[in-house]
Amino acid sequence: MKLHYTPLSGHAHRAQLFLALLGVEHELVPVDLAAGEHKTPAFLALNRFGQVPVLEDGEIVIADSNAILVYLANKYERTDWLPETPAGAAQVQRWLSVAAGQIAYGACAARLITLVNAPFDAPEVIARAHASLTIIDAELAQRDWIAAAHPTIADIALYSYIANAPEGNVDISAYEHIQAWLKRVEALPRFVPFPQSELGLRAR
Repeated sequence: MKLHYTPLSGHAHRAQLFLALLGVEHELVPVDLAAGEHKTPAFLALNRFGQVPVLEDGEIVIADSNAILVYLANKYERTDWLPETPAGAAQVQRWLSVAAGQIAYGACAARLITLVNAPFDAPEVIARAHASLTIIDAELAQRDWIAAAHPTIADIALYSYIANAPEGNVDISAYEHIQAWLKRVEALPRFVPFPQSELGLRAR
């Protein structure tokens, strides 16, 4: 199994983290975004959108980080990570959508400004980040994990960009329930950290 990734991508980290948590042997294949490797014909043959991560499992190719999480949970029949019940599956899907929506256009977008000078409006995306984090913090005041009484792929999908939100000048120090949840995720067996950069609020 191969994971095409770049270390500073939170989307790629989701997939890498879940592979590690499952104990699945895999090869990490770096993709040089700065050199445009993700736009080459070879990579576009794997993902026409030219995005990381991409998972290769033999002849099966899965693009999109959340799709990779779903694929891995189903492949290894891990119904603890992805419940089979209609209500349980729906709860997980709800938060996968938040990861792909509010988090991507909030905390992730804010980080891209400081990381690669992305052309977003900083006050707008930072405000959007805090709006979603306020809701997530309130949810985590009621339970230890976001979608169930135990960790699911919803927690994995949310973790990376929330953990590194300070790099985009999003201060998460006041969100006490999020802070406790981050520590719970990081205490999971075989946890792999998301590399930190000295950007934004982490700049020295």
